[in-house]
Amino acid sequence: MTKKTEIKFTQEELDSLTNLRQAYVQHDLSFGKLEIARMQTEQRLEEFGTERLRLETEFTNTQEEEKALVVELNEKYGAGALNPETGVFTPEETPQEVSKTEE
Repeated sequence: MTKKTEIKFTQEELDSLTNLRQAYVQHDLSFGKLEIARMQTEQRLEEFGTERLRLETEFTNTQEEEKALVVELNEKYGAGALNPETGVFTPEETPQEVSKTEE
């Protein structure tokens, strides 16, 4: 068996190898930071989605409350217009009332 001769790298070659290893370590750290940021972003998007659904539900409930109130007030006062600033309700004229005013 022949003895293999050891070869010693130059300092420049060793420095190049060290720089490459450090570059890979830096890339690993950067990828790790990026992955953490991605995970946090996904969590925030999930929170936004949950909040959006909650607000959509509240909005729909408010619309239903409005419809119910309109039906209730129309049954009580009839059709008409309300000035929300003054609280004054003006009933719509019925067809019979319109005929009388035209005479």
